[in-house]
Amino acid sequence: MALLEVRSIGKSFRGLRAVHDVSFELADGAIAAMIGPNGAGKTTCFNLIAGVFAPDTGAVALGGRRITGLRPHEICRAGVGRTFQVVKPFPQMTVLDNVVVGALNAAARVGDAEREAWRVLELLHLDAKSQTLAASLTLPERKRLEVARAMATRPRLLLLDEVMAGLRPTEVDEMVAVFRRINHETGLTILLIEHVMRAVMALAAHVVVLHHGEKICEGAPAQVVRDPAVLECYLGEEAV
Repeated sequence: MALLEVRSIGKSFRGLRAVHDVSFELADGAIAAMIGPNGAGKTTCFNLIAGVFAPDTGAVALGGRRITGLRPHEICRAGVGRTFQVVKPFPQMTVLDNVVVGALNAAARVGDAEREAWRVLELLHLDAKSQTLAASLTLPERKRLEVARAMATRPRLLLLDEVMAGLRPTEVDEMVAVFRRINHETGLTILLIEHVMRAVMALAAHVVVLHHGEKICEGAPAQVVRDPAVLECYLGEEAV
């Protein structure tokens, strides 16, 4: 059963077509990736799903419920959590308090939010840093904190926007292991935008490729990396 349904969404900004007629589905409990060159429309797609922008055309549904037209906090409440390319924790708050802020999305009381924050920190191996100020974290730790804040909202669907950018190969492998474990233990559905093909190939069972705002290919990773159009516009360029 499809958890996420994206139907012919399109968005233009002052006449510039950022996304055009993009459709895809994501099964409940799956891990999928969205790839493509810079400027391909990937983050715009995330913003359309998460309610930052309303699509000019098309619609998005989560669990069979249309979420197009809802505001970002309403879509978050409906079950969509997301990270951002630029990681911006509250620097003078502790790691725990940063995650508690996210947990308050679904928790009725602060105590409940704290318990949920601890659960997420343990999943992401950040519990030992709970009382550390966010400003003192390393880049990999800040990336994990960004994921923790999104997960604390108790999403059904987690949108990860380049959370492995800037990480060393060993750090990428650690993040891949974390996401595999989270998906296996919680059944959380994950859609990631990622340029690190090492991570895409290791994690995703399904890949959607965008170029100039349009979907040019979709399928299993092994199929996608052999597609001539993908090689020409993206993977061939990356290999140069």
